[in-house]
Amino acid sequence: MSLDTAEKQKLINSYQQHGTDTGSVEVQVAMLTERISKLSGHLQGNNHDFSSRKGLLKMIGRRKRLLNYVREQSEKRYSDLVEKLKIRG
Repeated sequence: MSLDTAEKQKLINSYQQHGTDTGSVEVQVAMLTERISKLSGHLQGNNHDFSSRKGLLKMIGRRKRLLNYVREQSEKRYSDLVEKLKIRG
């Protein structure tokens, strides 16, 4: 479940740190969160799609590692990001 260009641009605009920022940790976590939510919805109706489930678990692990990195850098950035994305931290 990939994101189309308009969705990506919307996420980048709402989470970027400066005008040309497209790859900061906040943007990456936001994109992963959106992909995770889409894939979770897909797996609700397709219980036996095991390859997608494996991909979902890999994305969750990657998001967790990125969030740990943000937490190590700044607790405030981490708490703001978790609150803004409405995810458990």
